[in-house]
Amino acid sequence: MTKQTFLHDKHIELGARMVDFAGWDMPVQYSSIIEEHKTVRENVGLFDVSHMGEMIVQGKDALPYLNKLVPQEISKLVDLKAVYCQLTNKNGGIIDDLIIYKLEDNKYLIIANASRIDEDLNWMVRNKIGFDVEIINESHNYSLLAVQGPKACDLIRSLGVEELPPFFTIKRGELFNINLWISRTGYTGEDGVEILVKNEFSEYLWDKLLEAGKEFGIKPIGLGARDTLRLEAALHLYGNDLDENTTPVEAGLAWSVAKDKQADYNGKKRILEQIKDGINKKLIGFRMLDRNIARHGYDVYYNNEKIGQVTSGGISPIRGENIGLAYIKNLDNLSVGSTIQIMVREKLHDAEIVKRPFVKKNNKG
Repeated sequence: MTKQTFLHDKHIELGARMVDFAGWDMPVQYSSIIEEHKTVRENVGLFDVSHMGEMIVQGKDALPYLNKLVPQEISKLVDLKAVYCQLTNKNGGIIDDLIIYKLEDNKYLIIANASRIDEDLNWMVRNKIGFDVEIINESHNYSLLAVQGPKACDLIRSLGVEELPPFFTIKRGELFNINLWISRTGYTGEDGVEILVKNEFSEYLWDKLLEAGKEFGIKPIGLGARDTLRLEAALHLYGNDLDENTTPVEAGLAWSVAKDKQADYNGKKRILEQIKDGINKKLIGFRMLDRNIARHGYDVYYNNEKIGQVTSGGISPIRGENIGLAYIKNLDNLSVGSTIQIMVREKLHDAEIVKRPFVKKNNKG
């Protein structure tokens, strides 16, 4: 049986088309995906992302424990700051990609992907031997709403939050007399916030945000546009662009690995070897040179040799062309501007390797 967020009835009232996503009955679209996409790029959109996981890690060993789990240097986090990182296995493969917030000394909030909550918790429990920490799964107690777009922060300020947190920072706040957490994060490439609120207040908050946001052009946004938005911003999707057989270095995420980190962590040896010696496969962005769409799992060719596979693909409403991400062999003669081929319906179609992201990010990073 699929799970439902506390906002499920609101989506039905708004006429959303619902789909199963990671075991959750979620809205894929309310109107058209392209319309919703452009709303977020031009005005402001409201997303229900309450299927995401929230875990608290606390205790006197919380810092060294988290430092064992991820390649980022957690000791550099100051109170209320966040960091993007990966939960890695013994071989450096990615179990999940996370955002970790330091709430206070010895207490951290972790935001995890909906499809990986159970795997994350299992791995975290297996790795807590010898550490004085407590892991609390709060996923079923909170709703997560994302307010994203160039007018998102203007909307939140108009509701009395005069000082928004800086990029990748969280703060306690109040909206409509509801106590909640406001974080300057998102998954669209636009500026905006994500709001963590107790479930019992989520429907009221959703309605009030849609009402107050009318003058800013707000609309509810489904997972379909969330995917096209994140793809234009070249943000990874777990299960497509990241998995347990891919390291942060291969995924183009070496920037999120602390090169001088003293603490040992799962997969450290392989990850640092790849940074030093290079990788056999790499993630690229591409644009199709015709009207075909390259989908997840399509094969990539160069000089009639199969060199990789598409992990994400679809339309770019802003660029007006079809784009995608793929892992290919790390060949020296393939770089930005090179032509490759994608097998679409048993026929090879030309594509060009391009810089990522596909559109300029407008967040405050």
